[in-house]
Amino acid sequence: MTRKLSRRLARKNAAKGKKRLEREVTKKMNMFDKLPNKCLTCEKPFDKQDKAMVQSWYTVVYDEKKIVRLYCPECWEKAQEILNDFRERTERKLQDHRGGGN
Repeated sequence: MTRKLSRRLARKNAAKGKKRLEREVTKKMNMFDKLPNKCLTCEKPFDKQDKAMVQSWYTVVYDEKKIVRLYCPECWEKAQEILNDFRERTERKLQDHRGGGN
């Protein structure tokens, strides 16, 4: 393959990637109006105008259902701890089960 053709293909692929990214960002921005005004778990108020809040709170977006879930940092951290604990206990049970069967 020539160098010229390689560069052309690279530019074309970069343009496709940029367009895809722009579509994804647009889709996410359209979901911004669906952003709740409080944490789903503890109902702590959320201010969309507060830059620190916007950068520290967590969102879970379900594109198919057009649903946005919002979590404050404290509730998100607690949920992560619960999930990690569950994962560790499940892995231990699986290892115990495998080890006990040998």
